Amino acid sequence: MDRLKNFGFLLKDVSRRYVARFERHAAQISLTLVHSRALTYLEKNEGISQARLAELTEVDPMCMVRILDRMEADGVLERHPDPDDRRARRLYLTAKAKPLLEEIWRLVALTRAETFAGIARAEREAFIDVLERLDANLLALDGAAPAAGRAPSAAANGKSRVRRLPMKQES
Repeated sequence: MDRLKNFGFLLKDVSRRYVARFERHAAQISLTLVHSRALTYLEKNEGISQARLAELTEVDPMCMVRILDRMEADGVLERHPDPDDRRARRLYLTAKAKPLLEEIWRLVALTRAETFAGIARAEREAFIDVLERLDANLLALDGAAPAAGRAPSAAANGKSRVRRLPMKQES
């Protein structure tokens, strides 16, 4: 049987299971993947607008408003008026967000470790390299730039190196 035949299905299933596993962990702190993504993107982009955060996280702007309402009510972020646009609000994390973000990053590391259990470091690196090259191929076909928050893949330039996603580096 041609193992590549079901590549797309396998990729989607692994992604779905990975997200489900992370969300099981995140449920312990009453978060979802969408909330976690919003917080982690905001950590790297404080002061951005609600609309831009929605773009970065690929969340519908109206859904993002509800997510931000909850986070503001929980005291993890503040909205400030944009001095250049009366209609826009700029987003800033509060001190209460720091321990929450530390826990999110711990859960990210835990989920990643569970997923890569029994897989050697060299295999992980090779796997990530191939994923980056696949990503670069698809981006090139679409004529698109890499997703926001990600450095361009070296594979897109014909070089091989690991692209770092917007994740906190492990110590």
